[in-house]
Amino acid sequence: IRCAESIIDNVQGLGILVRAGVHTGEVTRRGDGAVGVAVHVGARIMALAAPGELLVSGVVRDLVAGSRIGLIDRGEHPLKGLPGTFRLYGLTR
Repeated sequence: IRCAESIIDNVQGLGILVRAGVHTGEVTRRGDGAVGVAVHVGARIMALAAPGELLVSGVVRDLVAGSRIGLIDRGEHPLKGLPGTFRLYGLTR
């Protein structure tokens, strides 16, 4: 989360707005990349973020509970190509 936040903040000064999605789960390394459902979930979450926004999955929110990372509920969302809906949270600033 902090890495994505830093990237968003640093490129904003260059006039570039990026979006970020953070999820965690099992991935497999294949060549120079990573594959697996967790990779797809993270990409789909990123696609729903607005420019300059960081969204995280409920799994990530649960993992950072008790930290000083502020998150706000952004509701349930279907993620393209994945069954069901996912509760997403936005980083508060």
